[in-house]
Amino acid sequence: MSAVVERFEIKTKGPPQILLMEDEIHVAKGLQMVLAEEGYDVQWAMTGRNALEKIGETSFDLLVADLKLPDINGMDVIRHVKGRRPETEVVVITGYSSVESAVEAMKIGARDYLPKPFTEEEFKKVVNAALSKCLEALTKEIAKVEDSDESSPIERREVLRVLNRAADDEAFWKTLVQEGPEALSAYRLSTEAKRAIVSGDLSWINEHIGELTQKQLLVLHKLMEITIW
Repeated sequence: MSAVVERFEIKTKGPPQILLMEDEIHVAKGLQMVLAEEGYDVQWAMTGRNALEKIGETSFDLLVADLKLPDINGMDVIRHVKGRRPETEVVVITGYSSVESAVEAMKIGARDYLPKPFTEEEFKKVVNAALSKCLEALTKEIAKVEDSDESSPIERREVLRVLNRAADDEAFWKTLVQEGPEALSAYRLSTEAKRAIVSGDLSWINEHIGELTQKQLLVLHKLMEITIW
């Protein structure tokens, strides 16, 4: 486990969330293995549309983005991510590098730009550097939230993590139903957020968390039905 992962575990009670957007299967599998060995939680998207779907479901800490994709230009995906969740760091990897594309990537918010081919150590170095910056921002956000009653990107990330896990993990779902707020002790959530989740309080979720996917909404509807009955 890398030092960055250990620091994330302490601050956010979970590993960094990384989305790898790469259409070359052998490259993607190799990079996914490298990141998993470091202790990162990694999802993989082969297309820009698939990446946008995953981005809608999960608050990623880092997007590792190839620019040349079979459907959407990688730059457009980066613009979407930085426009919707500016706290997400971006590292660009591409075999079609140029000064112009590097400058454009940096202008729209990429943290680093890594032309192919690159070594495993070079890749790990830029990923760790980007996530260290992400952790600095998260630490400041956590401190600010602890001094106020405001919701934050941290809480939004945690609520989405809970809803996604409840949808995909039957054992966690049963624990959530049986134990209620106590099942959420490992997540950095306010008391109000925990109550809203276990009761399926859509009003609170809409006001403090924002738009949800159909999968996430289904979890809340099921929790609300259980609470009513």
